[in-house]
Amino acid sequence: MNSKIPVKNITPPKASGDLYEKRQKIFTRAFTGLFRSIRIYVGAILFLLFLGTAWLNWDGRQAVWWNLPERKFYIFGATFWPQDFMLLSWLLIISAFSLFFITVFAGRVWCGYACPQTTWTWIFMWVEKVTEGDRNKRMKLDKAPWSTEKILRRSAKHGLWLLIGFVTGLTFVGYFTPIRQLPIDLFTGQADGWSYFWVGFFTVMTYLAAGYLREQVCIYMCPYSRFQSVMFDKDTLIVSYDAKRGENRGPRKKTADYKAEGLGDCIDCTLCVQVCPTGIDIRDGLQIACVSCAACIDVCDEVMGKMGYEKGLISYTTEHNLSGEKTKLVRPRLVGYAAAILIMISLFSYTIFNRTLVELNVIKDRIPYRENMEGRVENVYLLRIINKDQHAHTYMLEASGLDGLQLEGKQNFEVQAGEIFSSPVSVSVDPEALGSSANTIEFKIQSVDDQRISRASKSTFIGPVVR
Repeated sequence: MNSKIPVKNITPPKASGDLYEKRQKIFTRAFTGLFRSIRIYVGAILFLLFLGTAWLNWDGRQAVWWNLPERKFYIFGATFWPQDFMLLSWLLIISAFSLFFITVFAGRVWCGYACPQTTWTWIFMWVEKVTEGDRNKRMKLDKAPWSTEKILRRSAKHGLWLLIGFVTGLTFVGYFTPIRQLPIDLFTGQADGWSYFWVGFFTVMTYLAAGYLREQVCIYMCPYSRFQSVMFDKDTLIVSYDAKRGENRGPRKKTADYKAEGLGDCIDCTLCVQVCPTGIDIRDGLQIACVSCAACIDVCDEVMGKMGYEKGLISYTTEHNLSGEKTKLVRPRLVGYAAAILIMISLFSYTIFNRTLVELNVIKDRIPYRENMEGRVENVYLLRIINKDQHAHTYMLEASGLDGLQLEGKQNFEVQAGEIFSSPVSVSVDPEALGSSANTIEFKIQSVDDQRISRASKSTFIGPVVR
């Protein structure tokens, strides 16, 4: 053990009657740097995608629209139905494995750069800085007695927070209700009660989560923060402080020979703590509250530059790098996740591009059978055709499975785009062709204008008992 590294005093345990520590409010300091710029660009893109996609049009309708009352889910040129929900399961599994891959490779970067909670929190923190000033001003304002200035600044902050929360709630509900009409209905009192409830709910939750809870969501509520650490290995990129280089810490003059004084590169300015959105000290080692946002890296590099020291005292690195060993970029677990993702994406893409654009359901009538005027045994079925395509199609119906099987009545059906079409159909056969009282037959529909669109469904043909 390096004898120069100071041993911190251990705080004695609290009395049994005081098990929960009061939350210490975090006042973050403004800073600049490479990783901050990356986070701003990524967050802006994701924020605009979320807000903008709901307003896009496609073939005269909303491009992305989960139409729950009609059980239709539009995603640009594709229409999905409840029968396609297996694809959603696939997509969620692929997303989970992608998150696992990223975690093994680069730690908790999803939390630092792309998580909605983090993105909205940084936006709310920016609003806080604009309305109340930088860190020191906010701390003074927080302790100051209520005055006209404090009321105005706080009102502006909370007003903007609520506005952002409202826009967030409106946009989210707009993916389930036509968004162009939604604001008009809300402000004119024409919207239904559920629209008011959900817009209000997401407004309040956004306001609370990004304005008040902030780091507590990441530390206590997010399940990812609990299990992501078991996915780390000694080659995972994590935000780390180089203790060998930084200790012993302490203030010094820029021109001083600090190494002769037994000091390391860390000047103990605590700026890395002041910029951290979760309020941790990265110099204490990797912690569950670290969201890998690299704010401490940016501010530390800035301090190192001003002092004339080499940058990278805090950096994205690995345990192997810190211990002087070589980092292995390719390892079995990482390769396994990558292979699984590629296989699942390939299968998912194949299923999407080759999925049938028509669904056929055949429901047998409750009357087992009847004999028609020609002496043939006749069964009645309810035919249900779901056109999943964006265009109308005329489908030709065929029935097979028994010798001499005939369709009675209409055999061509025109179904509009996205329509669920139902029609009764009758099928008859000569009694002599029946091998038993229950026989399997098959119905098949095929688009007249596109031979690739077809679907088959089996059912049972009931007849008299064969002796």
